[in-house]
Amino acid sequence: MLIADPAATAVLLVDLQEAFCSSSGSMARQGRDISACVAAARKCNQLAAVARAAGIAVIWTRYCVRPDYRDGGWYTRELRPNLRANEALRSDRSDSNLWGELTVAPEDFVIEKPRMSSFYATSLEAILRGESITTLFVAGVTTSMCVESTVRDASQRDYRTYVVADACADFANERHQPSLDAMKFGFAFLTDLQTFSTGALQFDRRR
Repeated sequence: MLIADPAATAVLLVDLQEAFCSSSGSMARQGRDISACVAAARKCNQLAAVARAAGIAVIWTRYCVRPDYRDGGWYTRELRPNLRANEALRSDRSDSNLWGELTVAPEDFVIEKPRMSSFYATSLEAILRGESITTLFVAGVTTSMCVESTVRDASQRDYRTYVVADACADFANERHQPSLDAMKFGFAFLTDLQTFSTGALQFDRRR
């Protein structure tokens, strides 16, 4: 079955930012291997282009917080204090910008978020309802954190949710693959860029 209604479909591209994709970004400065994130970002750029050509809405997210991190919650205060130490994801730093190699079209949506889920304290759901979106294709970084958090929330809100698996990445495969497995098991269908691009998408009817 092909995508039934492109006008009711959106591609949601999560956190493809300088922080995660640039050699000068905060994750690289922490010594993390960002090569998989860079590869995923390039595939997300292709995914966005295919979506626009098909009349599918494209939505980008940016994980960013105030310079004083007061809206970052306990995550930035206690669980991951190294984010503050590296001035990561600050709204007044280029680290929080979308990666410079992406093509963001004027008609695309760009939303900012203060937490991992793209639904929490953002305008995302208002955009989806305003655009009458019922189906979401999600990709981006990192798989086990912001992508999975977003996918779980989308599924619980009854959006038909797909994960474009080869356009997602994490810093380590031991987190990436189990996260894909968990999403496939209970929250989303998995697909890939080639299948999306050719329009050969099949709805996996489970029993």
